[in-house]
Amino acid sequence: MRHGDAHKKFSMPKSQRRALFSNLTNALLTHEQITITLTRAKELRTFADNMISYAKKGDLNSRRLALAFLRDKEVVSKLFSTLAERYKERQGGYTRVLKAGFRYGDCAPMAVIELVDRDVAAKGAKDLARVAAERAAAEAENAANAENQETAEK
Repeated sequence: MRHGDAHKKFSMPKSQRRALFSNLTNALLTHEQITITLTRAKELRTFADNMISYAKKGDLNSRRLALAFLRDKEVVSKLFSTLAERYKERQGGYTRVLKAGFRYGDCAPMAVIELVDRDVAAKGAKDLARVAAERAAAEAENAANAENQETAEK
């Protein structure tokens, strides 16, 4: 009998597997496209699609279930505002898995998993904003140091 064979085990305990897919789902919903192994991508589809289905319902219980799995308020707010609005007419199939060759080190089959109708600017947007803020802070500090040197020379 095939009881309890709905998901792959990935040679890890349930708690580690849950944490892995929680983090991968967070990354997918944040960046809207990630590159992982093919088997993980195929398994991740179910978790990501379930989270978007929760968001489309939009009630408090769905928000709590999504927050319990994702553990990130920022991602849940994006999920329930932006992504729920984007996929309100779609009846399922929110993700796409594209094969992406083989990994160099161990020849594992790789795949790109992305949200259908994704926002291209979302990938790495948080990192770009952080780098821009750091650059602006460094420039302001350099300008302040230059002013201090000029006043010290006078």
